[in-house]
Amino acid sequence: MTSLVRHVTIDCADAHALAEFWARVLDGRLADDDHPGDPEALVTSEGASLLFVRVPDAKAVKNRVHLDLQPQDRTRDEEVERLLALGATLAGDHRRPDGTGWVTLFDPEGNEFCVERSKGEREAGA
Repeated sequence: MTSLVRHVTIDCADAHALAEFWARVLDGRLADDDHPGDPEALVTSEGASLLFVRVPDAKAVKNRVHLDLQPQDRTRDEEVERLLALGATLAGDHRRPDGTGWVTLFDPEGNEFCVERSKGEREAGA
C-alpha cells in the first residue's frame, strides 16, 4: 500500500482559535488535550482531519492549496451565510445567474477556501 493523507496541516498564528473556527465550520471537534495557547490543535470531522500549527511567519501570499466545502444539509448560499456569521469574510463571489459557481471566503487568519453547490443543487441542475 502507498501512503495515505493523515490530515491536512495549516500554518497559523493562533492554532487553538483557528481550530475552533474550523471545528464549527465542519461540525467537528478539537482533540481533548488541545487548549488555548497550545502550539498545535487537531480538528477531526467526518470528512477530514485538520491540524493547525502555530508558526512565526505571517501569511504573505495566496494559498497554494485550499479546501473546497460542499454543504450536506443546506444550499451553497445558506452555507455561505452561516460561515460569514461564524467569522469568515468574503474573498470572491463566483456565483453565476444560472445557479452554478462558487464563493471564495477567508477564514479568520486569511486562508482562502471555497463553498460549492450542495449535492442536491448539483443533481437538480441549479
